[in-house]
Amino acid sequence: MPDREAVLDPRTDDVVDLLLLQHARIEEQFLLVTGATGEARKQAFDDLVRLLAVHETAEEELIHPLSRTLGDNDAMVEDRLAEERLAKETLTELIDAGVDAEGFDTGLLLLRTSVLEHARHEERYEFPHLRAHVPAERLQRLATAFAAAEKVAATRPHPGAESAKANIAGGPILAVVDRVRDAVRRAADGKG
Repeated sequence: MPDREAVLDPRTDDVVDLLLLQHARIEEQFLLVTGATGEARKQAFDDLVRLLAVHETAEEELIHPLSRTLGDNDAMVEDRLAEERLAKETLTELIDAGVDAEGFDTGLLLLRTSVLEHARHEERYEFPHLRAHVPAERLQRLATAFAAAEKVAATRPHPGAESAKANIAGGPILAVVDRVRDAVRRAADGKG
């Protein structure tokens, strides 16, 4: 992955700002894969895979569970998780086939369409709800927690692990993962 970390101003930026920035980076990364050939295409695709995997894992651990607590949002969250699972399944098929496989371009286009539609759903339904119901200070702390969650997230898609519990349990070194995840949650709650 190119060394292009999101730069946020902790005095004004929050987790929604970070997510919007990442959605733009994901869209840009799809274009880089599409426009590249040979080894550059493989590297761009590998970068896309990592970007999507860590982004979705962190959303599943922090954002969607928080959204569930903000009223009658279970159906909205379930829709987002279903979209994420479908994207993970498609992404896994593309990884297994490789960038030179017949049908890769078609699969990539379908993945791009579903991922960007998913992002637009979050931007239209979930993010405004977060801004309306979560104090600004907590959203700012969540940006830090989200970035920390991404640093320890899986770098490949894992269909079926679309919940906070599934992501944590699926980690290869559970004790270490649990300690890190606890630190992330403490940071999100302002206790750490």
